[in-house]
Amino acid sequence: MFGKRGGDGFGKSGGGPGTVSPSVETLAPTVARPAIAEPAPVREEAPVRQQVAPPPMQTPARKRPQRTEDYYDTKSQVFSALIDTIDLSQLAKLDGESAREEIRDIVNDIITIKNFAMSISEQEELLEDICNDVLGYGPLEPLLARDDIADIMVNGAGQTFIEVGGKTIESEIRFRDNSQLLSICQRIVSQVGRRVDESSPICDARLPDGSRVNVIAPPLAIDGPALTIRKFKKDKLNLDQLVRFGAITPEGAQVLQIIGRVRCNTVISGGTGSGKTTLLNCLTGYIDPDERVITCEDTAELQLQQPHVVRLETRPPNIEGEGEITMRDLVKNCLRMRPERIIVGEVRGSEVFDLLQAMNTGHDGSMGTIHANTPRECLSRMESMIAMGGFSLPAKTVREIISGSVDVIIQAARLRDGSRRITHITEVIGMEGDVIVTQDLMRYEIEGEDASGRIIGRHVSTGIGKPHFWDRARYYNEERRLAAALDAMEKKGATL
Repeated sequence: MFGKRGGDGFGKSGGGPGTVSPSVETLAPTVARPAIAEPAPVREEAPVRQQVAPPPMQTPARKRPQRTEDYYDTKSQVFSALIDTIDLSQLAKLDGESAREEIRDIVNDIITIKNFAMSISEQEELLEDICNDVLGYGPLEPLLARDDIADIMVNGAGQTFIEVGGKTIESEIRFRDNSQLLSICQRIVSQVGRRVDESSPICDARLPDGSRVNVIAPPLAIDGPALTIRKFKKDKLNLDQLVRFGAITPEGAQVLQIIGRVRCNTVISGGTGSGKTTLLNCLTGYIDPDERVITCEDTAELQLQQPHVVRLETRPPNIEGEGEITMRDLVKNCLRMRPERIIVGEVRGSEVFDLLQAMNTGHDGSMGTIHANTPRECLSRMESMIAMGGFSLPAKTVREIISGSVDVIIQAARLRDGSRRITHITEVIGMEGDVIVTQDLMRYEIEGEDASGRIIGRHVSTGIGKPHFWDRARYYNEERRLAAALDAMEKKGATL
């Protein structure tokens, strides 16, 4: 019996114990508190989940009928009866699917015994809502299940926005109150051994699928906890899909494949939400399977497919302010781990110096991302980050280190219509006096917009037939493929 009191009629005989469900064990203490009797307004999203293509930009998502207060009151009563009835220690022994079925059976019994007047659709909604509250992330579950959502932005209990098709729209998802929202935030970050509360109100974490999570809680967030989730698609993007989306031309994708294959030291530059991490994941797909790759990230997002990958993640300080492991600590340590390539998820500070040193000392093919709006600004950002690290080096020396380390800068951008484009493939040539010399192999030119507001543009070749990394491509027997891609890019541009 999963029910605590057999005479209540709410408990049902369940199947034998299965595998331990970590999510249930983690959530059990949270669920056991009576304060979670929550009328969380989660909506049935089944029709929307099947939607793959983003909705037209000019029409927001269709509003669903608002639920009544009677529905929330009923849910609160059923939830309270469920918590009083179910034995969480026994439930924790079941796998996720079995636990969900057991909860559904008990909730059906509760509805029957208490004689609630509900339609079949309302009963199904209630069952799904309560299962999500007990075993998942409550009102967030329908949004997490949709693969067409790129970002989920919760601004306190009463307001949730989502990004679909590059545009931000308001969702109807609501939380009962800020306590429920904070409880779900704690549930998420506890899975990666972190915490969020008044003493530690800022936290970065990740979901099991790699989606990036940021939480900032009161007192720093005035109107209640702010939760931001950068979702990862279930089907990981590759360069062929980026070509179909128009982010790059087939010829440009061929050049990017060769850049990843021939171990060019690459920096991916772009603004927030421009697709830097997605592009980095795509490029790592062309790393040879026999190479030892070490990744360093603040929050582990990269999902490399090679067999020989070591993933490292920074650690924030504990409540006493001790035990912090910074990105620079990770980069310095991974140099002792015999890496063949070092991948830094995001370069934000003085670790850029150690990464550049690694690029210059036998770790060819290392990659990283930087927040910058242009390739030239990317070089300036690296220079300023080295200065921020306290290195008292002459400016010319710093620029020589940068120009001698970085081979290619790939610029990604999110345009004003929400589309994402690779706007530059830029080589770093060397130094002329005190200036770093670069040359573009390809760039994206905006020509206007159509009637629906979508940007019209094209990728054009700059006419460079023999790039600076030509010798490296020849070393890997890729010079013919590189020449063919550059020629095709130039011919295509000439015919337009």
